[in-house]
Amino acid sequence: MQFIDEAVIHVKAGDGGNGSAAMRREDNVPHGGPSGGDGGNGGSVVIVSDPHMASLLDFKYKRHYKAERGEHGRNRDQYGAAGVDLVIKVPVGTVIIDEKSNEPIADLDTAGARFVLAQGGIGGKGNIHFKTPWNQAPKTAEPGTPGEERTVRLELKLLADVGLLGYPNVGKSTFIASVSRARPKVADYPFTTLVPNLGVVRLSDDRTFVIADIPGLIEGASEGAGLGHQFLRHVERCRALLHIVDATFTTGPDRAPLADYHVINGELASYAPELADKPQIVALNKSDALPAEEVAAIREAFRAEGIELHVMSAATGEGTQAVLEQLWAHVRPPT
Repeated sequence: MQFIDEAVIHVKAGDGGNGSAAMRREDNVPHGGPSGGDGGNGGSVVIVSDPHMASLLDFKYKRHYKAERGEHGRNRDQYGAAGVDLVIKVPVGTVIIDEKSNEPIADLDTAGARFVLAQGGIGGKGNIHFKTPWNQAPKTAEPGTPGEERTVRLELKLLADVGLLGYPNVGKSTFIASVSRARPKVADYPFTTLVPNLGVVRLSDDRTFVIADIPGLIEGASEGAGLGHQFLRHVERCRALLHIVDATFTTGPDRAPLADYHVINGELASYAPELADKPQIVALNKSDALPAEEVAAIREAFRAEGIELHVMSAATGEGTQAVLEQLWAHVRPPT
């Protein structure tokens, strides 16, 4: 399934029905009087978060949504039927942003969360409401009010406990595949991950947490380089980040684990300063490809800057369990 995490839609609630100005004229009813009923209320546009949806793909093909209008009032005191609400389902974690003001108006971060995006119009009153002792035959009726209309942007932010960070091809997909049942594409070239992937990690004692594999970042990502920062929103909800650096230096000419670490954190700070402040576990991947003395030298370089560097090999599984336990300590800290 194609992954879409942003969409712009236009919604229109139903207009309220007009009230009727009918007069009752029947045999054997000499004083019939006004008999116009009220118009029905228009249907509202309601957005509901659905845990069975995984992306905003549906909104790529349909962008305009309109709820039913209310029926007009009729004679013989008949009220118009109300319009049916239009319910739009979105994935859990969808943020609704007003397109004009660019301000968020709702965050559907729990399953079944509901938000009235556009309120239906109110039905107009019929002339039966305007009868008075001095006006026995009013011909006045109210029109229905129009339903709300607005354009909004939907942004999906994945709900994960841990987000994976790092340059392309450092082994993030291999890691998530080795510690969960997620099966992202794994290959020996950069940008094999083009969409975020979620995996559930299971530890001992029935402990579980959700980890998100985010497409790799490069220098200048916050300004649109590479895949840009379009996927960084998916780590905004994460409680902790696993920052993976490559031990083999094979993905770029002037690359080194410590330099990569600083570049990615700089991109985080440029995109959203609060992301750079999230707890990070830093892990050196592909350690099985280097001699022990080189791995020790890399760890010492990180230690000199006050950074604890964990060593692992996602391909062989060596060291991954210790990294997961460190992540658990941040995801579910002891009470």
